[in-house]
Amino acid sequence: MAPTTQQLLKDALQLPDQQRAKLVVELLDSLPPAEPGQVRSDAAWLAEIDRRARAAQAGVPGVAWEEARKQVLDRLPKR
Repeated sequence: MAPTTQQLLKDALQLPDQQRAKLVVELLDSLPPAEPGQVRSDAAWLAEIDRRARAAQAGVPGVAWEEARKQVLDRLPKR
């Protein structure tokens, strides 16, 4: 019998931080983009990272954690 999602989550939460992070990356990489055209190339990601780093170094305020979390949750399918 296959483990339930809840059991998998419970087991995953017992892993050390580094292994949980690796699991998260693997799971996210396995998902298709929510919308066509959302796939970014490595060059696009590097450009985005560079843009954000320059903004941070210039003192431009970023998005607060609660707002960023809300934005992510709003994009997820509702249960």
